[in-house]
Amino acid sequence: MNPDKVVRAELLHLLRGGNAHMTFDQAVADFPLDKINSKPPSTIFTPWHLLEHIRIAQWDILEFIQNPDHISPSWPAGYWPARGAEADESNWNETIGSFREDLQSLQDIVSNPNTDLYAPIPHSRDYTIFREILVVSDHTAYHVGEFAILRQVMGSWPEGRN
Repeated sequence: MNPDKVVRAELLHLLRGGNAHMTFDQAVADFPLDKINSKPPSTIFTPWHLLEHIRIAQWDILEFIQNPDHISPSWPAGYWPARGAEADESNWNETIGSFREDLQSLQDIVSNPNTDLYAPIPHSRDYTIFREILVVSDHTAYHVGEFAILRQVMGSWPEGRN
């Protein structure tokens, strides 16, 4: 058994989700477009806000890994759309599509046997790609769970879904 292949396979499982929690695609499947801008009770964000936050955070980590000149958005405002911002179907689909594209880019980095997962990132010596993959996977899983709960609260799961 090659330890490098095992680690890469496990990181890919983390990125894709589905081990101990639902995947991003399962969470967003068949979401009713008439509810993308609705705020469930006692929340300050909409389903689209939450997905856009997941997308922005993942994009930021991907850029951080790849681009030494990348400047992260300001925290926390730069990681969320404005509270009053609304999406239409095109924005919704763009958020989901961009998330999937960036996720594929992260998977490509992990899958590349020439990527040294443990070496310090040249422009940020205290960080490794291994660490960043763990962070982005953890962050996404957390918020996908939140999104699933929002769906439950909003009654937006397809009929018959358990």
